Amino acid sequence: MKLKKIILLAAGCLLCGGMASAQIMPWENRTETDSDPFAKSNAKGTGSGLHLDDVVNGRLIHTRGIGATNWLKDGERYSRIEPASDKKGFDIVAYRAKDNKREVIVPSSMFIDKKTGKHIPIRSVSWSDDNSKLLVYNNTRRVWRYDTRGDYWVLDLKTGMLRQLGVGLPESSLMFAKFSPDGSKVAYVSKNNLYVEDAATGERRQLTTDGNDKIVNGTFDWVYEEEFACRDGFRWSPDGTKIAFWHSDTDGTGFFDMINTTDSIYPKIIHFPYPKAGTLNSAVKVGYVSINGGEPVYIDLPGDQRENYIPRMEFIPASDELFIQQMNRPQNTNKVWIARTDGSKPRHIFTDQDAAWVNTNDNVLWLDGNKWFTWESERDGWRHLYRVSRDGKVIEPVTKGEYDYISPVGVDLKKGTVYFIASPDNFTQRYLYSAQLFGNGEAKRLSPADQQGQHRYNMSPTGKWAVHTFSNAATPSKIDMVSFPANKSVRMIEDNAEAAAQYKALGLNPKEFVKVKSGDLTLDAWMIKPKNFDPSKKYPVIVEVYGEPASSTVQDVWGGGDLWNQYMANLGYIVVSIDNRGAACPRGREWRKCIYGEVGTFASQDQARGILSMAEQFPFIDKERIGITGWSGGGSQTLNCMFRYPEVFSTGIAIAFVADQRTYDTIYQERYMNTPQNNPEGYKKGSPISYADGLKGDLLLIHGTGDDNVHYQNTEMLVNELVKRGKLFSQLSYPNRSHGIYEGEGTTLHLRKSMAKYWLDHLPAGGR
Repeated sequence: MKLKKIILLAAGCLLCGGMASAQIMPWENRTETDSDPFAKSNAKGTGSGLHLDDVVNGRLIHTRGIGATNWLKDGERYSRIEPASDKKGFDIVAYRAKDNKREVIVPSSMFIDKKTGKHIPIRSVSWSDDNSKLLVYNNTRRVWRYDTRGDYWVLDLKTGMLRQLGVGLPESSLMFAKFSPDGSKVAYVSKNNLYVEDAATGERRQLTTDGNDKIVNGTFDWVYEEEFACRDGFRWSPDGTKIAFWHSDTDGTGFFDMINTTDSIYPKIIHFPYPKAGTLNSAVKVGYVSINGGEPVYIDLPGDQRENYIPRMEFIPASDELFIQQMNRPQNTNKVWIARTDGSKPRHIFTDQDAAWVNTNDNVLWLDGNKWFTWESERDGWRHLYRVSRDGKVIEPVTKGEYDYISPVGVDLKKGTVYFIASPDNFTQRYLYSAQLFGNGEAKRLSPADQQGQHRYNMSPTGKWAVHTFSNAATPSKIDMVSFPANKSVRMIEDNAEAAAQYKALGLNPKEFVKVKSGDLTLDAWMIKPKNFDPSKKYPVIVEVYGEPASSTVQDVWGGGDLWNQYMANLGYIVVSIDNRGAACPRGREWRKCIYGEVGTFASQDQARGILSMAEQFPFIDKERIGITGWSGGGSQTLNCMFRYPEVFSTGIAIAFVADQRTYDTIYQERYMNTPQNNPEGYKKGSPISYADGLKGDLLLIHGTGDDNVHYQNTEMLVNELVKRGKLFSQLSYPNRSHGIYEGEGTTLHLRKSMAKYWLDHLPAGGR
């Protein structure tokens, strides 16, 4: 994981709704008849009042997207799923990039199951390489965080045949179905075993037989999924004769148990492998198997399979060779291997190292007939893109300079141009740049100067077109089609004018982006003021924190209007967020990795210094009324701030937090902290539970008992320590809710209402 910033969940559900003419009544201006801030009021004025249930349920701002867009093979059209004109099913529709010409390429009539005569539901679709067949995914089921298993159907556009895959296998058990390169077969995983099926006849062959509750083929255990984003665990060879796959043996890994006591009169135990920091990992290896059957062959990489990771594996284009990334357990060394699928020994060609940690390379591109490959690295102090010779002996920069290459957008191989996101001058924003794959490292900004904020692109495979999305904190997403290499807007697809009008009608104070200090260090921050703000008064502050290396909170991007924080601001608070050292900001290697071995210590120091610096700049901030809240990693930082800096933070709400870093998983925690055995002092210093005796203010702990990510165990361990120390606190536990605490009717509203009430009761609102 990343100890996720789940607070964004609230923003995500605020993207649809109406009631544009709402008015917010500041808490300090309410009368006795308005004493309940959560009740539907009849406040006089231009609107009906901004109510918490409207905020939570997303009834205020309706931001429109365009849904999933898949570029077709020709690179000139993209496809979307749209309701059919007769409202009886869904069509697959293609839009031509240059003129928006619309064509129904797969009518809803082709998605009718002949056995039932009914349209099959469509969750998503994927194309064969030649666009002659479709895979339809439906009847999905959640596996931890994502709906990664379900049913698949194959539709042959030439014959019109629609047929379900995996007939006879358990319902909704198929995972990651993919066409072979020629589209004649489909491979998938069911119950931890690999299968291949003929797309036309349904003839099926089981390729692995040892999969069970502890042996995993073609997918991954909990920790690989969470921390390396590994879910789809197999790859077709370019010639379609073999399948390479990951094999995990979880036996010996510590299993964690969660108990469900509410769904029946007897409790149910949920038992799953979860390696905690410093404990035994699964044994992971990569193998390959012929689609005609036979025993799998496993690649003999050196090193203990439980003390190394294989986070990435792909076939090199048009070859029988696998390109494998192998990380050591501390994750400070990434070795690259090339292995042929003929039984020969793998060859080590390249190593990337760092004194702290290295990241996986997710976007390797092969160039000039596979003579070079691209690689992202921080070897010069900034994250940049390099080209590396096939033998690993030559590494040359594609981009260079004192800025970070943030993420790839796409390439135009004919022109030798790579497009990417960077933001050298404003770390809260994101802009499009280009560079030459075989150039001198010089980059050119393409984003227009008058669009300040963040830009995202879904680029065609030819690099000629892209669906472009622009937004900032006060501007709902604007989506247009752009052409390259000039990055010229061809037409607007969705301007979200209605959402912009709804947002404007609320009359809110937008986020203000400011700079604060932590010693000699300058930090990015934002603040939201109450609607009826009076600069002559002093207001209490709520600091929204994340602080972990996996994300950042200070982003100039549309977040549905950030209505939860706006709601709290208009009760009479200044709402603030600060990005501390170590946050995932494009500020160079030293900024991100100076926290190595001390996650939690620098973060809480920067948060304390940062809010005091803000109070010095803005005298309307009341230093006697400072609260702090965060979710997951932010919950951990909330606790660290409350315990370590009680003279600064008087009130805190910590949600789904890690109290003791030893309880979190190997991959995440050891990446930034090494193991507890090698860094016992760092684990002690970074764990809030070590400082529980420092609590002086008011603290609310919130956790879901069914949290498979950050276990409820953390709350119970901290409660024990606080009780032992004689510290008073409040606690709210949600039965069987996971890390996002959203399952169950009424949960999100109850959670937000509880938080708002706690602030009002313990951190008095309003200007004084």
